[in-house]
Amino acid sequence: MSRAEAAGAEAPTVRRTRPLWTFGLLRSELVITLRRRRTLALLAVLAAVPVLVGIAVKLETRGGSSASPDGGGGPAFLAQITNNGLFLVFTALAATLPFFLPMAVGVVAGDAIAGEAGGGTLRYLLVAPAGRTRLLLTKYTTVMAFCLLATLVVAVSALAVGALLFPLGDLTTISGTRITFAEGLGRALLIALVVAASLVGVAALGLFVSTLTNSGIAAMATTVGLLITAQILDQIPQLHALQPYLFPHYWLSFADLMRDPVYWDGLVRNLGLQALYAAVFGSAAWARFTTKDISV
Repeated sequence: MSRAEAAGAEAPTVRRTRPLWTFGLLRSELVITLRRRRTLALLAVLAAVPVLVGIAVKLETRGGSSASPDGGGGPAFLAQITNNGLFLVFTALAATLPFFLPMAVGVVAGDAIAGEAGGGTLRYLLVAPAGRTRLLLTKYTTVMAFCLLATLVVAVSALAVGALLFPLGDLTTISGTRITFAEGLGRALLIALVVAASLVGVAALGLFVSTLTNSGIAAMATTVGLLITAQILDQIPQLHALQPYLFPHYWLSFADLMRDPVYWDGLVRNLGLQALYAAVFGSAAWARFTTKDISV
C-alpha cells in the first residue's frame, strides 16, 4: 500500500476524531517506518554490535586473560563481561550510545518530514486531513518509539549473547556491593530506558532539520553531521564551559545506575538537558512546519 493510499485509508478515522492525538495516524506511521528496509537495516546493525563485542571478548579471554588487561581501554564494564554476561548489556549500550544509536535516530528523524516532502506524499497526509500540528506530533512520537525500540534491540541482543557466551548470576556494582541477578536485570532495563530517553534531544534536532528541506538525504546527512560535530566539541578541553550544554555530554551518566546507592546528579542533568533540547527544537520544528509552503 502506498503512502497516499495509507493516508486515504486513515482519513475517515481522522475526520471522526477532533482531538490533537489520533491513534490511527500514529499506528500507520509506526507500521510504515518499521517496514522500511532502511529501518530494518539500522536495527540489524545495532543488533550485530553486541554480537561482535561478545565474540571479541570471548576470543580475547579464551586463554584466561583479562578482557582489558590495562584496565583502562574499551567501553565501560568491558572487563566484567567474562565474570557475568549481564555486563555485556551495559557494555553494548556504552559502545553504541556515542555514535551508532544516535546516528540511527538521526537518520529516521531527518527523513520524517523531508522524506515525505521529497516523495510528494506530504500534501496527501495533510489533505487527509491530519493537520500540521497533529502530523508533527505523530512524527516525533514515531521517532521516539524508534529510540526505545533501537535501544531495546541492543539490550536484548546483548543479553542473549551474554547468556550464551558467559556465565550469569549475582553481580558486583561499581561501588563494590553485590546484587542479585534479578535486581541486575531490573537495572539493565532501567539503563535501557535512560539511554532511550537520552536520544530525545537528537530526535527533536533531527525533526527540526527535517522541516528545513525537502531532501531526506540532506536532512539525514545534516543531522548526523551535527551529531559528529557535537561529539568532537565535547572532547576539546578548551571548550569545557560549553560542553555541559551539548546534548551528548551526560550520555554516559547511565553508568551511575550501577552504583549503590545510585548517583542521580548526572542522570538528572542528562534528562533535563534532553528535555530542554526537545522543547527548543520541537518548538522550532513546529514554528517552521506550520508555516512551511508544501504546495509544490
